[in-house]
Amino acid sequence: MVGIVSASSNAGFITCVLLVFTSIFFARWKNFVLTTVGLWLGWFLFTDRRYRTIYNNITTLPRDIRIVAKYVLTLAQFYYWQYHGGGTAAIFRSNVRRHPNKIAFRFEDQSWTFQQVEDLSNQVANFFKTQGVQRGDTVGLLMDNRPQVVFLWLGLAKLGAVTALINNNQRDNVLSHSIRAGDCKSIICGTELLPALRDVIDEWPQLRVYTSGPQPSEPLSGSVDLDQGLPLAPSTPLPRDIARCNMNDSFLLIYTSGTTGMPKAAKMNHARFFMMARGMNNMMWLQNDDVVYDTLPLYHTAGGLLGAGQALLNGLTVVIRTKFSVSNFWTDCIKYNCTVAQYIGEMCRFLLAGPAKPEEKCHKVRTVIGNGMRPQIWREFVERFNIKEVGEFYGSTEGNCNMMNTENKVGAVGFLPWFAPYFQPYFLIKVDQDTNEPIRNKEGFCIESRPGEPGILIGIVRRVHPFSQFTGYADKAATEKKVLRDVFKKGDEYFNSGDLLVRDEYGYYYFKDRTGDTFRWRGENVATSEVEAVISNVVKLKDAIVYGVEIPNVEGKAGMAAIVDTDNSLELVELAQGVRRSLPTYARPLFLRVLSSVPLTGTFKLQKVDLQKEGYNPAKVKDPLYFFKGDSYLPLTTDLYNDIVSGKIKM
Repeated sequence: MVGIVSASSNAGFITCVLLVFTSIFFARWKNFVLTTVGLWLGWFLFTDRRYRTIYNNITTLPRDIRIVAKYVLTLAQFYYWQYHGGGTAAIFRSNVRRHPNKIAFRFEDQSWTFQQVEDLSNQVANFFKTQGVQRGDTVGLLMDNRPQVVFLWLGLAKLGAVTALINNNQRDNVLSHSIRAGDCKSIICGTELLPALRDVIDEWPQLRVYTSGPQPSEPLSGSVDLDQGLPLAPSTPLPRDIARCNMNDSFLLIYTSGTTGMPKAAKMNHARFFMMARGMNNMMWLQNDDVVYDTLPLYHTAGGLLGAGQALLNGLTVVIRTKFSVSNFWTDCIKYNCTVAQYIGEMCRFLLAGPAKPEEKCHKVRTVIGNGMRPQIWREFVERFNIKEVGEFYGSTEGNCNMMNTENKVGAVGFLPWFAPYFQPYFLIKVDQDTNEPIRNKEGFCIESRPGEPGILIGIVRRVHPFSQFTGYADKAATEKKVLRDVFKKGDEYFNSGDLLVRDEYGYYYFKDRTGDTFRWRGENVATSEVEAVISNVVKLKDAIVYGVEIPNVEGKAGMAAIVDTDNSLELVELAQGVRRSLPTYARPLFLRVLSSVPLTGTFKLQKVDLQKEGYNPAKVKDPLYFFKGDSYLPLTTDLYNDIVSGKIKM
């Protein structure tokens, strides 16, 4: 019967009608009713799309049961710690009591046990308490990757203070903005970054500066040397201060470029940290004896929370490296007996591009966890490096739309069971491709995308639910811009991720693109308006348009700037010096296009989309083109263009 009616809805309908009439003549009235109900029910359930949906739901049921069990486990653990209180510091102390002599962090040839981290962070808490740092105060932290970054913010969290993790690539106006956005009353600076702080310190005469690291020949006037002060502080805990912390208290500010403007200081509370770090641990079923290799920046969520959090919240050993290195990646994994490694998409491509060597097969890494691994290299990566599990995930620092691919599904950033919207409402909604604004129907509500149709990912905002919180930014106006209202009914609120994803019929999600004025390059998000502001200042307020362009076989999009130069006064040397001085490496435009007029739309907006489509091919673009090579912008000739797109010039 199913085989007949599932062939097509029309055939199924005709078959049911014929069988109903047959039953009138050859069956009793009671059998007629039962037959009619059964046939109509069969036709409703098993024709075409419904049949396919039911089949998909049945085949994915084992996967869905596994993810629900892990979800419930994480939720139960969260409510346990919410009841007991104390936040991150209390959870870490429970790990200290369980195995005080186990190594928590390793860095180069140094290691710290859980008890040593506890003592060091207690010294940080006691020291800054004597310095007058109070609950709710914000302390900036500007330092290169090393475990002390974690020790410092953990100690400040024990006081109830907030640590602003400032991107160590920031300079000049961007750095000054981050200090202002975080409302920092004091700042801890690694001595390796003192030159960057010196450039802006005059703007902050009231800012108290603490330094750590080898002291320069000319220390910053008025600064306090932490390396001398911390060892004198007591290592006794502060149980009363810790007990005052609850899971909804913010303890970190993490800067994200978002889609527009200068970096935004996203609030991180203990609840979100727990759901991220413990959630990842449960979803990938990591073990107590696992060793995690973390080469990602500690000022970002992936390295600083998901990575370091495996030690603080889950009791694992975490290996930290100053920065990612292709030549040392597998060598380090062998040296430290790592079983889990973190990645971003660019790292995977770099490792594949590196020369083959025996170490890439001799390691013990069974699981890699991260985001951005392209489907085109997925299978090659796991086969070449003998990786058993890939934990590709989707998420953002400030967002509440998080998911994880725990099933090794190639290319997927995660999945949701068919019944997930009843518990964790995530949706893809249709968006206008030109304006990136949600499309609404005649009633004024958003329209959900169908399987295979791209849409912006949104997640319902529920103030108290640990998975659905949107804690927002330090800037209330920036927070407001990320909330969509009246999405499916009057009064509802959803977080707008700003990312285009696609969902297949099995509930797997695939990343498609970022919307808004942003692009990703070298593992960092670049806000175009931020770069435009810097360039405009350098070139004496000429109009500047910045956008991302693709380079074949290269992850992300490279920056390109189009500058309007109507009077032929553009100084390329001055421009190159300005972007080197004011922008981090990843935000510097690699390509430059000089325009003789301002390209405007009918509504007097700069035609960024058209410029982006035209790209940087000198055979197609008639305006002067340049490429940032070395320390200057060089004319982009056809030969140079061919070397770039062929991969002869490495990006």
